[in-house]
Amino acid sequence: MIRTASYKSKQFLTLTIKLFIVIGCSYFIYDKLYNNQQLDFEAFYSNSTKNNLFSLKNVSFLFFFSIVNWSLEIKKWQLLANQISNISFSEALKQSLASLTASLITPNRIGEYGAKAIYFAKSKRKQVLLLNLIGNLYQLTTTVLFGVIGLTFFCQNFSLPRQLNSSLFYIGLVLLLIIIAWHILKKNVSFKEYSFQSIIQFTKDISKTSKLKIGILSIARYIIFTHQFYFLLFIFNVDISYSEALCSIFTMYLLASIIPMLSLFDVVIKSSVAIWVFGFFNTNELNILTIVMIMWIYNFVLPSLLGSYYVLTFKSPKIIQTE
Repeated sequence: MIRTASYKSKQFLTLTIKLFIVIGCSYFIYDKLYNNQQLDFEAFYSNSTKNNLFSLKNVSFLFFFSIVNWSLEIKKWQLLANQISNISFSEALKQSLASLTASLITPNRIGEYGAKAIYFAKSKRKQVLLLNLIGNLYQLTTTVLFGVIGLTFFCQNFSLPRQLNSSLFYIGLVLLLIIIAWHILKKNVSFKEYSFQSIIQFTKDISKTSKLKIGILSIARYIIFTHQFYFLLFIFNVDISYSEALCSIFTMYLLASIIPMLSLFDVVIKSSVAIWVFGFFNTNELNILTIVMIMWIYNFVLPSLLGSYYVLTFKSPKIIQTE
């Protein structure tokens, strides 16, 4: 009797958490679309219509970019998760999209870690957290590498104010110092049961083939969503060359990635950075704001809405839970 009541209470609590995540995510998406102080929804819709954004060809291309983008991310997670439990692509899809929904309203998408972990047995959850961290670090490393290339090209080829050049130089220097400090501290600092040494050893245990595949998938994903951004610049008739566009996009993602943020407001951060970067080319501010919003809708809003279904239908998979 008591066990039955406890089970029902647990089920009710689980359902409440699921509804809170989905309703909260839906509300904040709605609020960001319709009460955006940077971009009025009517202006966004009008500008999109004027530039023929909703044509079948353009919508199809944008969906294609987003599907490939998320397919690469899902495949990357499948490769990582397979280090501890073999999962199918469809299972990796559920975990990736459900965790996106859960992470949308958390700082720096930290909710993604917990959401993926609950799909696995308790004894494996710490490893899941590390695997997810490794996957994110691969993507961040890709962003930094391409970003440094873009930032260097940006500084060398455009007449930027001396103070701006100095600021960008110091940003790069700070990033370098952070990397050096991490290498120094990893030998001495520990986090509860996991020291930096054990984390490094855990990473070393992943096969070289898997690491290579994860690196390639991270680069491929970066190329896909940066070219999706470039495709939108083309749709909105932004007068900028291919090389200028790419170095600007690389710079934008680098600067946006080093700013701590609530994942939901990623669009706000990227909008501000994008306006600043593309402002050197005298681009229409409304076009840039519209492009960043569209990128957010296609790569975060739509997948998170699909992820809401997986959140609501979540059940602990018995196969993965088996130790």
